[in-house]
Amino acid sequence: MASTKSNKVSAKPNLKAISNSNPEPTLDEMMKLYEEMLLIRRFEEKAGQLYGMGLIGGFCHLYIGQEAVVTGIQSVQEEGDTVVTTYRDHGHMLAQGMDPKGVMAELTGREGGYSRGKGGSMHMFSQEKGFFGGHGIVGAATAIGTGLGFAHKYRNDGGVAVAYMGDGSANQGQVAECYNMAALWQLPILYVIENNEYGMGTSAARHAAGQLYARGQGYGIPGEQVDGMNVFAVQAAARQALDYIRTGNGPYILEVMTYRFRGHSMSDPANYRTKEELEGKKAQDPIIQIKSMMMDIHGTKEEDLKKIDKKIKARIKDAAEFAESSPELAPEELWTDVLIEVE
Repeated sequence: MASTKSNKVSAKPNLKAISNSNPEPTLDEMMKLYEEMLLIRRFEEKAGQLYGMGLIGGFCHLYIGQEAVVTGIQSVQEEGDTVVTTYRDHGHMLAQGMDPKGVMAELTGREGGYSRGKGGSMHMFSQEKGFFGGHGIVGAATAIGTGLGFAHKYRNDGGVAVAYMGDGSANQGQVAECYNMAALWQLPILYVIENNEYGMGTSAARHAAGQLYARGQGYGIPGEQVDGMNVFAVQAAARQALDYIRTGNGPYILEVMTYRFRGHSMSDPANYRTKEELEGKKAQDPIIQIKSMMMDIHGTKEEDLKKIDKKIKARIKDAAEFAESSPELAPEELWTDVLIEVE
């Protein structure tokens, strides 16, 4: 198996009750991860097509290239955990088990969407699945996630809040405030920094000083940097971090080094990076990596993987057709769901 070595900052003398083991995955486990990453990839490709056809309006931020991050982390979460993320959120929804039909319908502004077509790409939710939204305000997910962590501790329900942010978000002042609060109150929260090397069009080397995973050290929060193009490396680091949090040690920071193969949003031609850089990163494609591992280690046949791809493409096609056939909201719906009266 590929190496899961990572950089780590231990801000406490004893990271107790942590399992460092990352058991060798079975073929079934590898196949499950492969299918989940491929579902996200094919969904995002279709979303890009629908955007180009004018069926998705507003902003649309694709997750292509970053699939191993949320797939690896979600695979070791437990029922009752909560998730909140940024505006690059479709992959997180699918990983949490949200129906591609409802997600695609929301992207196209249809009534069958998770937020009845009112949230669009950047703002949809599923309380049933423990998903508390993608958020357009940079750094907002970190603050909301800290609140979710407080709720888990207040209720003593054993859950952990998983709050995602980008490398650009990590520079927001509210993130430092959240670190302080979470450490002070020992909140059960995993902060995940998806470092895809660019804050919009500005490279991380130009916008962020130091190592992002180490920024919690002054608050006593341990952190770790991990290869986000390797789903098993992400899985191992997330398992260790969640074990640490669940045993009452408070927050943990994972900086997951990943890369987006598309621009920041659909309107971004990504002229700030070279073709050579992009092609070099595509050689590390997390889906190709796990596909090669299954073929090399378990003798999985190419034709069997093609059948899986065909099945997933059919599922995404159904989701797109559902979205296009779902009605748009009536104009008077503009005034509903704005306020709720509480007695």
